[in-house]
Amino acid sequence: MRVTHKLFCGVCFFFFRSMWGTKRWFILHQRRKGLKQGRKSMRKRLNKLKTEMKVVSKEQKSIKEGQRQVGAKLQGINYECEQLRRETNRIIQQTATTQIRLALMFNILKAREEGDFAKAHQLTALLREVVARG
Repeated sequence: MRVTHKLFCGVCFFFFRSMWGTKRWFILHQRRKGLKQGRKSMRKRLNKLKTEMKVVSKEQKSIKEGQRQVGAKLQGINYECEQLRRETNRIIQQTATTQIRLALMFNILKAREEGDFAKAHQLTALLREVVARG
């Protein structure tokens, strides 16, 4: 059989009143009530903290996912940057080679105009080597 709080307290009151006196029983009873209320508030705070921890955990997971996505994008950007760097270097190399060819062709024409066919022959051979290298 379940005894309600008020009935139980009433029985306790009559039982302990004779042992300790009414005032002392009342103080002990109030302390017990305070402990129960403290436990209830503690449970409420604990439950509130648990829900807050769940929310924080979800936020942390979303932050980690965002960091992963940013990392993946950064890797893609780094890869593209490296490709652009290689392509730029290749274009610079081709431009330099083209400038050398043009300079040799100009010097060949200049040598022919001046009638220096030996120099023109030597520059033509050099131009063939540059073209053969690529």
